[in-house]
Order: sequence, then C-alpha cells, then structure tokens
Amino acid sequence: MAAHMMSARNIAKSTPDSVSWRHSTASTQVHQRTVAPSSKRSTFATVASSKQPNTSAVAAEEVSTGRPIPAAPEGTPVVEPQKLRSRPRRNRRSQTVRSAFSETFLTPSNFILPVFVHDGEDDIPIGAMPGVSRLGYKHGLLKNVAEARAAGVNSVVVFPKTPDHLKTMTGEEAFNPDGLAQRTISLLKDTYPDLEVYTDVALDPYSCDGHDGIVRDDGVIMNDETVHYLCKQAVSQARAGADVVSPSDMMDGRVGAIRDALDSEGFSNVSIMSYTAKYASAFYGPFREALDSAPVEGTAQRIIPPNKKTYQQDPANYREAIREAALDELEGADIMMVKPAGAYLDIIRALRDNSTLPISAYQVSGEYSMLKAAAAAGMLDEKDAVLESLLSIRRAGADIILSYYAVEAAKWMQDEC
Repeated sequence: MAAHMMSARNIAKSTPDSVSWRHSTASTQVHQRTVAPSSKRSTFATVASSKQPNTSAVAAEEVSTGRPIPAAPEGTPVVEPQKLRSRPRRNRRSQTVRSAFSETFLTPSNFILPVFVHDGEDDIPIGAMPGVSRLGYKHGLLKNVAEARAAGVNSVVVFPKTPDHLKTMTGEEAFNPDGLAQRTISLLKDTYPDLEVYTDVALDPYSCDGHDGIVRDDGVIMNDETVHYLCKQAVSQARAGADVVSPSDMMDGRVGAIRDALDSEGFSNVSIMSYTAKYASAFYGPFREALDSAPVEGTAQRIIPPNKKTYQQDPANYREAIREAALDELEGADIMMVKPAGAYLDIIRALRDNSTLPISAYQVSGEYSMLKAAAAAGMLDEKDAVLESLLSIRRAGADIILSYYAVEAAKWMQDEC
C-alpha cells in the first residue's frame, strides 16, 4: 500500500495541470467586499453575481474549450483555481465515466432467496416481515420460485415450519426422509432441475426447546451428540436432491463430520455452505417468528438457555471469525457465510482477505424488516436504500447474498437495464 501511494505521488508530480475550476460566465459582475484596514484580507474577498466574468478562471476555460461556461449563482465567491494535479472528481463527472470505473457489480445471480414453507395449502403472511409469507407446500412455494427464476434468481434456501406435534427434545424429524424439508427439496428439484437448492442444517426448527443442538437438563448444548444428528440430517437432505447443505448450528467440528458423512454415502458432489461466522445477534427476531423456533422457557427440573450465546459468536469479536474460518476451510467447507451481513461488513472483508473460498452473507430478517419499516414510514427510498445495502455487502467481499429482497432487487435491476 505504501509503495502504491508513493507511486501515485510521483505520478501526480509529473502530470501537468490542464483543468480549470468553473465559476461563472462572461456576464458575471464582481463586487468587492469592504475590508477594515486592520483586518487580514479574506481569501473570499470577492463575490460573483450574475453580471460580469471572473477573467482568471472562466475566461481561461472558455478560451481553452471554445464553449461558454454555465453561470454560477449570485453570491458565488471568485477564487484562484487550486493548483491540484490530482482531482478525483474527474473520474466521477458523468454516468459513463462512473460506470466504466465501477469496482463492484450486483446481479440477480448473486442472490439466494430464502423461502419459508409449511405443510398446508394457503400462504400465511409473517407479521414481522411485510411481503414475506410461509408458503404453502406445492402451491405458493412453486409460484414464488417461478417468479424468482423469471427475475433471474435461480438459487433458493429452504426453511421448513415444523408442526409442534413433530418437535422433540432431540429433533429426529430433522432427518425424516418424508419430512417437510425433504419433500420440499425433492419437489423443487423435480419441477426445476437446474434450480440450485440450498438447505439449513440445524435442529432448532425441529426442537421443542428451540435450540440448534440437543439441550442437556443442566442447560448445556451437547456438541458431539448434536453433530451426529446433523450428519444424518445433511445426508437425508442430499438424498432428497439438495445441491448445497448449510450447517447453521455453530457446533464445533460439524463441517468435517458432515463432509465425511456425505462422502461415505456417495454425495461427494454435494457442497457445504458453512455458517462460519454466525453471531448471537438481535437481528434474528422476525425469522424466529417465521419458524416459531425461538428458545422456550425452562423449568425447575430442566434448564433451557434463553439465548444461543454458548455456541453463536460474540458480536464483540473479530479474530474469533478468523479462527472459525480456518477450521471450516480445513474441514472441507466449499462456501463460508457471515450472518448477519449489514452490521458485520468487516467480518465479510476479513474472511474474503483470509480465504480463497467463496464468501456468502445473510441479510437477515431484522435487516429486511427495518428497511421495510423505514420505507413504509417515508423515511427513505426503499429501492435506492435496498440496492445500496446489497451493493455494500458485495463490496465488502460477499460473492453471494441471502436476502428476502432478492426478487424485488432483481426486478429493480432489470428495470434499470
């Protein structure tokens, strides 16, 4: 970086200054301000109105270009042009120039659409997430995926809403071959063979305790026992047709164990997108309403932790994400995720700079709902704010983005083409 900056300085010294500052036209009049004899003369001692030219700047530019210079507003100060060889604004002067030098691009192929599905006919709106619903299996689901594909979004991640009567303390429904998740994966792959189907590997949608792992009576989340079931879950999803399994549980060692389990069952071509840096964030609230998967209250006989802080990462920590990334890469992850995205752009960049693997980021439910609420209140332009937020996630280093705005954003981008 230092060498680059030194090179830039040397170039600046050797480049002639051929740009003049634009102020006013030939019809600009100059007024002198009254300056007290004892006071120091101000740099802005002259002020332009719209009647007489600034001969030092405007006339020189008019002579050099042969074109009249637009008038400046009355009251604009008349100053000598700064002697600047490097003016960054030259590279921003028009849309053509800005497009030519743009460093970050956002396309529908960068998006993964999260879909909530339930074992029913009708779509059920999610109150905390305007515009998002639990989609009816076979009907609303296929309609929404068809809409996404038409907009250029050909990747989805499936989140099933498990009925309460199927939830248990150990979450065996997670690897039921006839479970909702498995049937949804098969339906999507049968209907759209080229659709890229991602899954969620964790026990919380299937647990009556609401945790990603098995909870011991003293409140400890059991790591290795949970990983055993996660392997069975991942294999069942692969058997149903999943292209990418995505462990979101944050148990130690689960990526390597899942990789071994997949390979041993003949699914060496199924990828793993690891939730590498998943933080214990306050932005997950609407999601837990969507799946009814929040931790439940414990009892005197059985402690249920009220949060997931013993396995999800501390929002205060940066280096911890680097450690998790190194482990996931060694264990065989194909993609590494940061979740949430917006408040953790530094973590996205850290993983990007420390790994050659593709990086994904999840613009989570709380981020989505905040943007929706602000737009509904007229506080910001929804389209511009959403596209800026997604572009920022890409600029930070994410190759793919999970977002509930995926289809809307893709359509907005199509409109701009």
